[in-house]
Amino acid sequence: MSSYNPEKIESKWQQYWQSEKTFKTPESRDKPKYYVLDMFPYPSGSGLHVGHPEGYTATDILARYKRMKGFNVLHPIGWDAFGLPAEQYAVKTGTHPRDTTKRNINRFREQLQSLGFSYDWNREINTTDPDYYKWTQWIFLKLYEKGLAYEDDVPVNWCPELGTVLANEEVIDGRSEVGGFPVVKKPMRQWVLKITEYADRLLEGLEDLDWPQSTKDMQRNWIGKSIGAEIDFELAGETDSSAAIKVFTTRPDTIFGATYMVLAPEHDLVDHITTVDQREAVERYREEAAQKSDLERTELSKEKTGVFTGGYAVNPANGEEIPVWVADYVLATYGTGAIMAVPGQDERDWEFAEKFDLPIVRTVQPPEDFEGKAYTKEGKTINSGFLNGLNVEEAKQKIIAWLEEQEAGKKAINYKLRDWLFSRQRYWGEPFPIIHVDGEPKPLDEDQLPVTLPEVEDFEPTEEGDPPLARAEDWVKTTDPETGKPAVRETNTMPQWAGSCWYYLRFMSPEFEEGPVDPKAESYWSPVDMYVGGAEHSVLHLLYARFWHKVLYDCGLVSTSEPFQRLVHQGMILGEMEYTGYKKEGKWVSAGEAEEMDDVERLNLDEDQVEKKEDYFVVRGTDIKIDAKAHKMSKSRGNVVNPDDVIDRYGADSMRLYEMFMGPLEQVKPWSTKDVDGVYRFLNRVWRLMIDEDSGELKDSVTDGDPSREQLKVLHECIRKVTGDIDDLSFNTAISAMMIFVNDANKWESHPKPVLERFVKLLSPFAPHIAEELWQRLGHEESIAYTEWPEFKEEYLISDTQMYPIQVNGKVRGEIHVPREKAGDKEYVLAEAKAVENVAKYLDDGNLVKEIFVPERIVNLVVK
Repeated sequence: MSSYNPEKIESKWQQYWQSEKTFKTPESRDKPKYYVLDMFPYPSGSGLHVGHPEGYTATDILARYKRMKGFNVLHPIGWDAFGLPAEQYAVKTGTHPRDTTKRNINRFREQLQSLGFSYDWNREINTTDPDYYKWTQWIFLKLYEKGLAYEDDVPVNWCPELGTVLANEEVIDGRSEVGGFPVVKKPMRQWVLKITEYADRLLEGLEDLDWPQSTKDMQRNWIGKSIGAEIDFELAGETDSSAAIKVFTTRPDTIFGATYMVLAPEHDLVDHITTVDQREAVERYREEAAQKSDLERTELSKEKTGVFTGGYAVNPANGEEIPVWVADYVLATYGTGAIMAVPGQDERDWEFAEKFDLPIVRTVQPPEDFEGKAYTKEGKTINSGFLNGLNVEEAKQKIIAWLEEQEAGKKAINYKLRDWLFSRQRYWGEPFPIIHVDGEPKPLDEDQLPVTLPEVEDFEPTEEGDPPLARAEDWVKTTDPETGKPAVRETNTMPQWAGSCWYYLRFMSPEFEEGPVDPKAESYWSPVDMYVGGAEHSVLHLLYARFWHKVLYDCGLVSTSEPFQRLVHQGMILGEMEYTGYKKEGKWVSAGEAEEMDDVERLNLDEDQVEKKEDYFVVRGTDIKIDAKAHKMSKSRGNVVNPDDVIDRYGADSMRLYEMFMGPLEQVKPWSTKDVDGVYRFLNRVWRLMIDEDSGELKDSVTDGDPSREQLKVLHECIRKVTGDIDDLSFNTAISAMMIFVNDANKWESHPKPVLERFVKLLSPFAPHIAEELWQRLGHEESIAYTEWPEFKEEYLISDTQMYPIQVNGKVRGEIHVPREKAGDKEYVLAEAKAVENVAKYLDDGNLVKEIFVPERIVNLVVK
């Protein structure tokens, strides 16, 4: 092999790593540990596209780097393989989800291995393996034992076409994310997890985590802790005070401005309060609201809708009767599902009151120059009886105390967070370890686990609307192992979130049989030191995993209160840039001009037809601006790039390098296959730096001799930069530093092995295949994977010489380089400075009146 041949090199080393189990996690615990983890991939049928390996490449660089830095590294991979896509494929084709999942996993594994990721494949896990989900079921039983799992009738997103409940995030604009089918709200008996019990701890735990601030804020907003008051509004004409409408508000000070009330369409009191005359209108409105997602209902910009119930409630502050409406901008799942509407201080309430001609009363005085509608800022209280003249905070405290005296309300804390709906009406999920005896749920004992999925031929719900598991009648009908009574199994399954809530623990000891994780392994490896994945999991996956982890912590099963110490979201890789130019009557016109013109010709331009300016693109050779956009990769747009194609053409090392070289890890970036060629050429230069293309042997210039001072300076500058950049996750600038090194090294006449060996070590986390090959050719038998990372020495960054700029009358006229040992010798430096030809002519033409010498900085000669 003479020229650089990635196909042969990469195949050779991937086979070596696999046969030698190079990346098997050490069993010893005598070194510091580093647990680096990718967010659990879902093995879809389409395989990877080039956006997926970005995060995997980043974690692999860290894993390889930490091994060389002397850490025991845990770098595992597995599959989050339950879920709706495989089930829907089964419904369409009759293929068992197990078979689809197995095929998809094999495809993903093959692609990941082709990129040379240093995973410990001995620890591979799969959420659909009964040996894994046995412990998912076991954890559910722990939740049940602690009173954190219960059955309840709750309003859910029901998709009749899919025959299942969907989580809020699976519903987009009132339709299912999978298939685009209509989704309605309906009450159903469901398993629910009491995540609200941990709301405060989930908030407090964020403080000490090294996570992006935006992700922490999203978690806080989802939990949504608010401090305010609960207030009871009794129904007009009712003698039963228990029928009062309870509201939660963060602004109890505005109660005198409450001119109407709003109930969510699903509120329990809607039927009770609605009059006979209004019943038909209310029912029709509730049916319409059931067709909308929570997001649609709470969209601030949407037109407000509602219907009057015909009933009234009494404002406890002033005794006035106010009308009660039903409107879909109030959700049953937030607060109490009812609000006191104060249009003078709330934009949504103002819009609603304006539309339906309801009274508006301001309770806070806006400034004189205020020109808006609802005033939501600070000010003095007005139109509020005994609260008048107080500021907002004083008014809050006073009204809460008054409400408590009147037994009409109390200080309260509310959370936006709701208990976690944990049931799915699907086949392809973890069965619940629950049986029903005499109609009551009963947990199975641990020795009954795992409860495995039965075989069924039809993966759709039954004609009665029961989940697919109900078809397995012999499985459903069972016996209570404790009493021998007839029992029926739970036919709902767990959501896909279940398996990914705790998988990071199973990686620590995947073959442990006495619990979900070996306590000794957990105490060593916890917490995850670096967790990398997409920002789309910023809320739910992270929140659910943290919740389960805290429950396990309370059970004494884990030693840390948080699972993931540091979190990084890689930026999305978009499709290739699309360039659009415009012509009118054969002449180029700008994108802006084109919007104002008729009969404009729209042209798709190739990359070589455009030129990039600072922050925009133009038609090459002109100043005409064009449209330049990159879109998310998708089959529908036809812009998906298959990593197999890139690897076939350029090799895995080139693809890894390019994905890291595109820009900062967290940024969104457009893909450019053409630009992969640049890093491929760089690897060719690395190869030719050491290998003779004719003989395929080391070049004659590669010697065992001692490096020069200048060579050591170039090397150690590279070591310093690459090391610091890896620690900072600045992989793109680390690659730039290695490119600079290679450019400099190619100018040398000799290439000492001690310099080349250290450089190859720096390269190895980024491009491991070529690094292993060069390391072997440099005379080493062992893998480079566990060799010691080079340490930079400051002394080599100090040059042998000191440069002095020479100024004459404040303007630089030349420079000198003096031996470092002479750098402080004023007479020597001045003599050298005056001898510079361009300086000497100024001295000849005038009189030297002053000599300014700043050691190791500058020489300034003043001439008149």
